[in-house]
This record gives sequence, structure tokens and C-alpha cells, in this order.
Amino acid sequence: MRISKLKRAIAFVSVVAAAGLGLVPAQADETCNSPYLSNLIKGQEDFLYVWTLGVKGMGDGFDKLVTLDVNPGSKKYGQVVAQVSVGARGEAHHAGFTDDRRFLWAGGLDDSKIHIFDVHSAPGNPKLVKTITDLSARSGLVGPHTYYAMPGRMLIGALSNAKDRGGATGMAMYSNSGDFISKYDMPTANGGDGHGYDLAINPARNAMLTSSFTGWNNYMMDLGTLMKNQSAMKQFGSTMVMWNLKAMQPEKVFNVPGAPLEIRWSLKEGDDWALTTTALTSKMWLIKKDAKGEWQAKEVATIGDPAKIPLPVDISITADSKGLWVNTFMDGSTRYFDISNPEAPRQTYAKHTGAQVNMISQSWDGKRIYVSTSLLENWDKRGSDNEQFVKLFAWDGKELKDAWAVDFYKLKLGRPHHMKLGANSLQRGTVAGPGAAALAGK
Repeated sequence: MRISKLKRAIAFVSVVAAAGLGLVPAQADETCNSPYLSNLIKGQEDFLYVWTLGVKGMGDGFDKLVTLDVNPGSKKYGQVVAQVSVGARGEAHHAGFTDDRRFLWAGGLDDSKIHIFDVHSAPGNPKLVKTITDLSARSGLVGPHTYYAMPGRMLIGALSNAKDRGGATGMAMYSNSGDFISKYDMPTANGGDGHGYDLAINPARNAMLTSSFTGWNNYMMDLGTLMKNQSAMKQFGSTMVMWNLKAMQPEKVFNVPGAPLEIRWSLKEGDDWALTTTALTSKMWLIKKDAKGEWQAKEVATIGDPAKIPLPVDISITADSKGLWVNTFMDGSTRYFDISNPEAPRQTYAKHTGAQVNMISQSWDGKRIYVSTSLLENWDKRGSDNEQFVKLFAWDGKELKDAWAVDFYKLKLGRPHHMKLGANSLQRGTVAGPGAAALAGK
């Protein structure tokens, strides 16, 4: 039976309300997960799941989920213990857990396929249980990027559209079992440019923030060619949007020039602010309510030398919301900013961590920092600078110390991108949770 849009909306609001809009951020696990995530890791993680781009002629050449053993007490510490190929090369990019943390969704920016992995039955040996191929057909969207856990559902932010493959895009809602529910367009009125990238939710404020990047025509183009194409360089997002979470309606569009990417809300209970960085202008922006209670966005810091386009990519906020890690792709640097005063962030540390670096993940206690390298197949560097690794660093509050590195090219695995943590403590012998039975074929 088809469900009307009205019933879908009512059902969604009911689910969110039932989950509680006053949720307190999780006190374990990595720091950049959805606030609706349960079954959290307590203490030391055992595994690192790495969503990896396939490289033609390297191994099987396909995108794959690679599992690393990251428990210092293990005999296989710092080694690959599993890999699951998806049988295609679709520009593997980001991944995200369902709210019950039993399944990891990961997708391709090129082929728009979404792969669902069972990571709870055997955390050290994930299994591919479903591939969703109808995103474009059902929603008109292309390039699934952000996978954000909602109560019993997954909200997916896309980068492009199937009509002209430009930057106009939206978000798609799926059930945990992989059934399409609804689509939400990025606003094009009241200053909106229709672009999308990341999304992040603060349930206590009934607030969802989205950021903006560029469409398939640009992100699948060679970076050098793109940067010389004046017309194409004008096709990048320059906005962020504040949404009413319960209504799933845009409320305010902010002018944030230079392609604002990852969004991180403060994890401190009671806080009402978030940070982002802009890829093309190398700035840090704060989104916060002003004295009148109105949401505002303002530039608060500069990252590196903007003239050299260091290209800030991923960021990771500390659990106490006093620090922010920023990876800059072009100069291969990992920077730490003191954000104890979010109105005036200060860089207090930097380390050259590779010829190119992209994603960064940290444990909740802040002692372990994971870094990966690949950005996009056609944007990664060439020759000797095309390093492809995952590194673990120990952070003592003063400096990053090398723990180990896994060379993905040497192991013929491909280009490592997004990383998520896993643990044996999360193993379950039976399938449960929203949509779990359907994914198990029961």
C-alpha cells in the first residue's frame, strides 16, 4: 500500500518526537556520529572500517569495505583483517551507521549505488547484505554523500541530480531496511543555491544544518582541468541552510562563500553552535544564535594561507568541544584549533601527516586520531604524491605521535576514504532493530 506524503511526514515527526528532541550527545565512540546512534563503543575500539575507492588494474579494481584491526592487544594490530568488494567501481566516498549501529551504509558518488553492510553479526568480518540501486530513479538525485541515522531511518544528503548533473540537489529518506520514503529539495528561494553536501542535527534545538559543494559535472572532472575552467569554478555552493527538524522545512539560508563542507555541532550539553570550514576560501565559520535568538553565520578564523588554497576537507570536534582537528588536502597538514571560544578559534598545533590527507576520525577520549588520504579519484595527486594510506596517531594533548600506517596501494586495496569505528562488544547473535529482519531476508 502506498503511503501518502502527509502520512509519511506525520510518521517521521512522530518517530523523531518519540526519540526525544532533548537527546544528550553520546558519551563514547567517535565524535562525529548522529546523536540518534545507539549501541555505542565503550572504551577502546577494535576495528576501523575504511570505505575504499577501487583503482583499475589494482587488485580486483572494485570499491570495497576494508576492516583494520586497531586494538593494541591484538596479534593483528594495525593489519587488514577483512575486505568486502562490491563488484563495481562507483567512486566510493562516505558511510554511516543506522541508528541501532548494526548496519553501515556506504555509497558511490559516480554510480549512486548504496551498499548496506552487516557490521554487528561479526564486527571483524562485515558482510554485504543489500545494494540499493534506485536512488536516482526514485528521487532524481545523484551522488549520495552523507548517511545520517534517524530513528528507524536513514537520511541521505546528495550532491547532484539526474537531470543535468549540476549542483541542484536534495536529501532522500529511506527506512532502515532500504525502502525509499521521501525526498526533500535543497532550497533555491530566499538566497538558496540548491546545492548540498553535509547535514548535521542538533535535536535539542530542533535544528538541522546543511552545507553545499558542487555537482557531478565538477566533482568527476580532473582537478587541474576544473581549476582552469572559470565557468565550472562558479558552480560551487556558497550557502548553508538551517532547517526545522520536525517539519523538515528550510527556515533560513546563510551566505557562506567558498563551498562549506563538513558540519560539526558542539557536543557539550546546552550549546547551540556549530562549525564548518570552506574548501575554496580556507575559512572557518560559526553558526550560532545571536542575542536576539536568531541563527547567524559568521567567519571566525582563517586556515593556513588561502592564497595557496590548502583546501580544508574533513574536520573533527573533540568530545569536550574545546578543540577542532582540520585536515587540509593540498598541503597534507593536520591542524588543531583551540575552540574554547568558538567566536575566536586559534590554531595551536600542526603536523605534516602526508603528501595529501583527507578524512580524520578521533576516539571519544581524544587519544587516537585516524587519518586517510583520498579525496576523489580525479582530484587525488599524481606520481609520488599520490600516497594512499590510513595512519593512526597518538595524541597526548601536545603532539601527534605516529603509531602505525597501512599502505593501501602496497596491499593493492585502492584509495582509502571514509573511516568508521567498530568493536567486538557490539556483536549480536540475533537480528533485531528497525529493518534488521528485512535486511536479513526474514
